[in-house]
Amino acid sequence: MDFVADQLHNGSKLRLLTIVDTYTRECLAVELGVRLNSGNVVDVLGRIAKDRGLPKRIHCDNGSEFSGRVTDLWAYTNKVTLAFSRPGKPTDNAFIESFNGSFRDECLNCHWFTSLEDAKVKIELWRKDYNETRPHRALNNLTPLEFVAKMVT
Repeated sequence: MDFVADQLHNGSKLRLLTIVDTYTRECLAVELGVRLNSGNVVDVLGRIAKDRGLPKRIHCDNGSEFSGRVTDLWAYTNKVTLAFSRPGKPTDNAFIESFNGSFRDECLNCHWFTSLEDAKVKIELWRKDYNETRPHRALNNLTPLEFVAKMVT
């Protein structure tokens, strides 16, 4: 998981929490708001856990939203290891950095967001397309959802 910054058409700041499953390459969430904090991170992780179960490990950087007490308590309570990248080494979490580059190139840089709600709609459409129609070489040219479906059968 990681954060990305962008803005609305009027210059208002946006913060986006991106979460990707490194095994299935599925984008599990893009949460956006004007301000996002560790409480928001924990809320999103809780929603994902209800649908998919808990991971054993989550890779993230050392941002205060990930390394603070609230996220640490959530991880400890749920027996999830937070694997922090080394300061100044984004390659330690290359999956999310690669995803964020694609997200910026294919979604954020292609749209003017007129409001927070407009951004939510456009970003969710992109996330759905990313998961359902975009094949990945690492998944033998399957989409993330096709790969997940094959895992279940």
